Amino acid sequence: MEKKELIAKVNEVLAEEFEVEVSEITPEANIKQTLQLDSLSLVDMVALIENEFGVKIPTADLGQIKTFEALYDYLAEKGN
Repeated sequence: MEKKELIAKVNEVLAEEFEVEVSEITPEANIKQTLQLDSLSLVDMVALIENEFGVKIPTADLGQIKTFEALYDYLAEKGN
């Protein structure tokens, strides 16, 4: 999957699941703030991403993924 396709898919899946407008999801935006995630919904988001993209996100890596750009890069790297 090309990165452009990956970004569109991530944005679509997260916007639908967390009921935000796709336009609110920008590369530099903070994931937790944009999606209004608490610790429980963060776990839900990780599970959703793992199921949707077939990429395991260890807890140790999660702390490094703060923006959508970081998430796209992580998925692009680990998904190949």
